[in-house]
Amino acid sequence: MAKAPAPLKHPPRGKLKKAFERTLALALQLPGVEESRSYGTPAIKVNGKLLARLRSEAEGGLAIHCEMLDREMLMAADPEVFYITDHYADYPMVLINLSKLRWEAMPGLLEQAWRMVAPRSLIKSYDAE
Repeated sequence: MAKAPAPLKHPPRGKLKKAFERTLALALQLPGVEESRSYGTPAIKVNGKLLARLRSEAEGGLAIHCEMLDREMLMAADPEVFYITDHYADYPMVLINLSKLRWEAMPGLLEQAWRMVAPRSLIKSYDAE
Protein backbone atom coordinates (compact mmCIF):
# COMPACT_ATOMS: atom_id res chain seq x y z
CA MET A 1 0.00 0.00 0.00
CA ALA A 2 1.32 3.44 -1.00
CA LYS A 3 2.27 5.78 1.79
CA ALA A 4 0.14 8.93 1.98
CA PRO A 5 2.01 12.20 1.45
CA ALA A 6 2.84 14.20 4.57
CA PRO A 7 0.44 17.02 5.46
CA LEU A 8 1.02 20.33 3.70
CA LYS A 9 2.61 23.17 5.64
CA HIS A 10 1.58 25.62 2.90
CA PRO A 11 -1.57 24.35 1.17
CA PRO A 12 -2.37 26.14 -2.10
CA ARG A 13 -5.73 27.86 -2.39
CA GLY A 14 -8.05 29.05 -5.13
CA LYS A 15 -6.63 29.40 -8.63
CA LEU A 16 -3.19 28.19 -7.55
CA LYS A 17 -4.68 24.98 -6.16
CA LYS A 18 -6.58 24.37 -9.40
CA ALA A 19 -3.46 25.08 -11.47
CA PHE A 20 -1.40 22.62 -9.46
CA GLU A 21 -4.14 19.98 -9.71
CA ARG A 22 -4.17 20.48 -13.48
CA THR A 23 -0.37 20.17 -13.59
CA LEU A 24 -0.47 17.03 -11.46
CA ALA A 25 -3.15 15.43 -13.66
CA LEU A 26 -0.94 15.97 -16.71
CA ALA A 27 2.18 14.69 -14.94
CA LEU A 28 0.44 11.54 -13.71
CA GLN A 29 0.11 10.45 -17.33
CA LEU A 30 3.87 9.80 -17.34
CA PRO A 31 5.25 6.54 -15.89
CA GLY A 32 6.50 6.50 -12.31
CA VAL A 33 5.03 9.91 -11.43
CA GLU A 34 3.58 10.37 -7.97
CA GLU A 35 2.12 13.17 -5.91
CA SER A 36 4.36 14.06 -3.00
CA ARG A 37 5.61 16.90 -0.81
CA SER A 38 8.75 19.00 -0.81
CA TYR A 39 9.52 21.65 1.81
CA GLY A 40 5.92 21.34 2.99
CA THR A 41 4.50 22.19 -0.43
CA PRO A 42 2.78 20.03 -3.07
CA ALA A 43 5.30 18.29 -5.28
CA ILE A 44 5.54 15.90 -8.19
CA LYS A 45 8.17 13.19 -8.07
CA VAL A 46 9.35 10.29 -10.21
CA ASN A 47 10.41 7.28 -8.19
CA GLY A 48 11.10 9.60 -5.25
CA LYS A 49 13.08 12.20 -7.25
CA LEU A 50 11.75 15.74 -7.46
CA LEU A 51 10.32 16.70 -10.83
CA ALA A 52 8.48 19.86 -9.75
CA ARG A 53 7.17 21.59 -6.65
CA LEU A 54 4.85 24.43 -5.88
CA ARG A 55 6.69 27.22 -4.09
CA SER A 56 5.24 28.95 -1.06
CA GLU A 57 7.79 31.76 -1.06
CA ALA A 58 6.72 35.28 -1.98
CA GLU A 59 7.92 34.80 -5.56
CA GLY A 60 5.59 31.81 -5.90
CA GLY A 61 5.60 29.76 -9.04
CA LEU A 62 6.06 26.14 -9.92
CA ALA A 63 9.71 25.09 -9.76
CA ILE A 64 10.30 22.46 -12.45
CA HIS A 65 13.41 20.71 -13.76
CA CYS A 66 14.66 22.24 -17.00
CA GLU A 67 17.89 22.05 -18.97
CA MET A 68 19.89 25.26 -18.53
CA LEU A 69 19.88 26.15 -22.26
CA ASP A 70 16.13 25.53 -22.51
CA ARG A 71 15.62 27.66 -19.40
CA GLU A 72 17.43 30.59 -20.98
CA MET A 73 15.34 30.29 -24.14
CA LEU A 74 12.08 30.08 -22.18
CA MET A 75 12.94 33.11 -20.05
CA ALA A 76 13.95 35.13 -23.13
CA ALA A 77 10.80 34.15 -25.01
CA ASP A 78 8.32 34.84 -22.19
CA PRO A 79 9.79 36.44 -19.04
CA GLU A 80 6.34 36.99 -17.50
CA VAL A 81 5.83 33.21 -17.40
CA PHE A 82 9.34 31.78 -16.99
CA TYR A 83 11.82 33.16 -14.47
CA ILE A 84 14.27 32.24 -11.72
CA THR A 85 15.31 33.62 -8.36
CA ASP A 86 18.89 33.79 -7.11
CA HIS A 87 18.32 30.46 -5.35
CA TYR A 88 17.77 28.66 -8.68
CA ALA A 89 20.57 30.37 -10.64
CA ASP A 90 22.86 27.33 -10.46
CA TYR A 91 20.18 24.62 -10.58
CA PRO A 92 18.67 23.13 -13.74
CA MET A 93 15.20 24.40 -12.85
CA VAL A 94 12.90 27.17 -14.01
CA LEU A 95 10.01 28.83 -12.22
CA ILE A 96 6.66 29.03 -14.00
CA ASN A 97 3.97 31.60 -13.29
CA LEU A 98 1.01 29.21 -13.62
CA SER A 99 -1.50 32.05 -13.87
CA LYS A 100 0.12 33.28 -17.10
CA LEU A 101 1.16 29.96 -18.66
CA ARG A 102 -0.29 28.87 -21.99
CA TRP A 103 -1.42 25.44 -20.86
CA GLU A 104 -0.78 23.71 -24.18
CA ALA A 105 2.93 24.09 -23.32
CA MET A 106 2.68 22.21 -20.02
CA PRO A 107 2.69 18.60 -21.31
CA GLY A 108 5.98 19.21 -23.14
CA LEU A 109 7.54 20.97 -20.15
CA LEU A 110 6.52 18.11 -17.88
CA GLU A 111 7.86 15.46 -20.22
CA GLN A 112 11.21 17.25 -20.52
CA ALA A 113 11.44 17.51 -16.73
CA TRP A 114 10.39 13.87 -16.39
CA ARG A 115 13.19 12.79 -18.77
CA MET A 116 15.71 14.61 -16.55
CA VAL A 117 14.78 12.72 -13.39
CA ALA A 118 13.24 9.41 -14.49
CA PRO A 119 15.39 6.27 -14.45
CA ARG A 120 16.79 5.29 -17.86
CA SER A 121 14.87 2.03 -17.80
CA LEU A 122 11.58 3.91 -17.39
CA ILE A 123 12.44 6.30 -20.24
CA LYS A 124 13.44 3.42 -22.48
CA SER A 125 10.19 1.59 -21.76
CA TYR A 126 8.15 4.76 -22.34
CA ASP A 127 9.88 5.46 -25.66
CA ALA A 128 9.30 1.87 -26.81
CA GLU A 129 5.53 2.21 -26.42
